[in-house]
Amino acid sequence: MHGTSRSEIETRLKTGTAGLDIVLHGGLTPNRLYLVEGTPGSGKTTLALKFLLDGREQGKRGLYITLSETEEELRASSRSHGWSLEGIDLCEMVDEYEFGSDHEQSLLHPSEVELGETVRHVIELVEEIDPACVVLDSLSELRLLAQNSLRYRRQILALKHFFARRKCTVLMLDDRTAEPSDMQLHSIAHGVISLEQEANDFGSERRRLRVVKLRGVKYSGGYHDFTIEKGGVRVYPRLIASDHHREFSAEPVTTGLAGLDGLLGDGLFPGTNTLLSGPAGVGKTTTAVLCMLAALKRGETAAYFLFDERLATLLTRSKALDMDLQPYIDSGQLQIRQIDPAELSPGQFASEVRQAVEQDGASVIVIDSLNAYLHAMPSDNFLILQMHELLSYLAQQGVVSLMILGQHGITGELRSDIDVSYLADTVMMLRFFEVGGVVRKSVAVIKTRTSDHERTVREFTINKNGVSIGDPIRSFSGILSGTPVLTSSNETLMPLGTGAGDSSK
Repeated sequence: MHGTSRSEIETRLKTGTAGLDIVLHGGLTPNRLYLVEGTPGSGKTTLALKFLLDGREQGKRGLYITLSETEEELRASSRSHGWSLEGIDLCEMVDEYEFGSDHEQSLLHPSEVELGETVRHVIELVEEIDPACVVLDSLSELRLLAQNSLRYRRQILALKHFFARRKCTVLMLDDRTAEPSDMQLHSIAHGVISLEQEANDFGSERRRLRVVKLRGVKYSGGYHDFTIEKGGVRVYPRLIASDHHREFSAEPVTTGLAGLDGLLGDGLFPGTNTLLSGPAGVGKTTTAVLCMLAALKRGETAAYFLFDERLATLLTRSKALDMDLQPYIDSGQLQIRQIDPAELSPGQFASEVRQAVEQDGASVIVIDSLNAYLHAMPSDNFLILQMHELLSYLAQQGVVSLMILGQHGITGELRSDIDVSYLADTVMMLRFFEVGGVVRKSVAVIKTRTSDHERTVREFTINKNGVSIGDPIRSFSGILSGTPVLTSSNETLMPLGTGAGDSSK
């Protein structure tokens, strides 16, 4: 927890949003004033209501003072999440009764209303109800009433000192309608949580939050992705690999194919990742499934993150190759999660992987493919940073990670959207080559960081009998460059369609 003591955590006040409490290293310091800022629709009201609901469960009385939304709008919002606001006091200060008939248009004509009257009314409400948790929504209305920044600051300070004397924990919501350079509230508040949302050219909007400041306590800095779901805001704390360690055996495990184990040196090592790179149709997914199936047969648990093809297609194709995955899905050993990259945030994906490892006990993770994962990211720089952190986390958990990277083109010069080979512990390259008018496939291990791997290029086949690895190809050169040249006619290649050789069965 980065030095946060147990006693400090126990005194924190939970926000009710689990992921946010993790970011805050336990929650909020009680009896302080906090600013929650964000543009309309970013989730401020949802987060604030959950804060009051969690306080209610702890026996703390809550008060929601609204200057912008009506009480009915708040209740409708809570119903959409399946919440009941029973036991929470809602005070709507936008109707005739609260402002008086002389000030019906006060929000349209702020010059006609004294800010002091509104602040005094808030004080009277708090003194009457005596809440422990208060939400004031929103400060943009008070800013309009103030007419100048000095008066606004003085009134907010007055409220801060009043709430402190009353032993209240306060969330003040602000829709960021002030000038970007206006940092008045930041300097007054004990802590500031900023919510952001941005629209993409395709797919759903992306939301993220950042703790701008939090006096006197440690927290996880930087941006953290979040979503708004039924039941509230769900925060995905940014993955920090150095926070996660566990002991594991470093003994190599088999891929299920002796020839492939030989190419790799000793097989696959726990705590390492393997990149399978090649053009479409060359057998990358089949090879990854083969390695995963070997782990399942050993009684291990695996998780397959499927971006590119439909789940039904993967299952049908694997079964046709004598690699039936359905029994393992039925038993719970294998979790296949089909992911739509257009609806996914990087933090959400990292959270899914963590859940598979920490809750489901997965020892093998397959990401199929990195190409689709790339399109789920806002930029190439983010892809590299996110991928590095995720792979470091998996390594420290002792997981065998398999990543598939599709390359553009079939033969000749091939290229990838981005080069992540330097992040990989092991790189396998799969290529097509042609002999006598017949298209064949080859596999080679370019590097491993854990063993002395074989440096030959071998032929391999995929058919109904499984995957087979042949002898080293010695009569061709240039296979990996995409322009193979026959240098000898003495090559003995594998019979096609028979599955002869080193089979996966």
